[in-house]
Amino acid sequence: MSWKVATFNVNGVRARLPVVTAWLESFSPDVLCLQEIKCRDEDFPAGPFRDMGYTVHVRGQKSFNGVAILSREAPETVVRAFEDGGEDEEARMIAAKVRGIWVVNTYVPQGRDPQDDAFRYKLDYFARLKRWLAERFDGKDPLIWLGDINVAPSDADVFDPRRLEGHVGCHPAERRALGEVVADGLVDLFRKHHPDRKQFTFWDYRLPKSFQRDLGWRLDHILANEAAAKASLDCDVDTGPRGLPKPSDHTPVWAELDWDG
Repeated sequence: MSWKVATFNVNGVRARLPVVTAWLESFSPDVLCLQEIKCRDEDFPAGPFRDMGYTVHVRGQKSFNGVAILSREAPETVVRAFEDGGEDEEARMIAAKVRGIWVVNTYVPQGRDPQDDAFRYKLDYFARLKRWLAERFDGKDPLIWLGDINVAPSDADVFDPRRLEGHVGCHPAERRALGEVVADGLVDLFRKHHPDRKQFTFWDYRLPKSFQRDLGWRLDHILANEAAAKASLDCDVDTGPRGLPKPSDHTPVWAELDWDG
């Protein structure tokens, strides 16, 4: 049975609602994970998504950050924090078990600049996520980690690796931090199915005509443990929404699994 999961940093769900609902109507994933919704739980526009047959689970924050999971089937369990004793002041993670698969949706901190305290916070976030995944999940249950992970894993994932060397998003320290999480048995599903393709998911508003010139980064990812990866049929990027009027600076990434649950 085909089962589809997708991730989309919408850069403000209320501003981007027509873009998101149109994409849902055309692609119809079983689960859609949103990042950077930029609203509190009570302000999330859940009605249109429920009208389309989705259950809605949100961890919001006023004006910044925020994540949500939309699913056609009600989740068995929802987790809105690491629950590890650390601070959870920023709304950057929500996880749900849907049809027997754990879906962990994260909006990893951007990091600002390698000399900024925010960069250390980003590296610490990866370390904390690694611990949480290891402590909570035993590897037997299928697990998918996805979202705006804010790292281009290799030089093939940025438009100009020489120009961007050492910048946030492709800095060696954050690539190592991401690699340490992935090393615990996670597979980059896009690279599994498209090992050599240069494909981006983010085009910066600040670069003139960045989308038209394909000056992008691959920052949005779907990774899976062995139990989920072996069921994957494909994983790809839909660039269509980035070309619409008033788009997000990101575009959806989706994966399809052969999964009965």
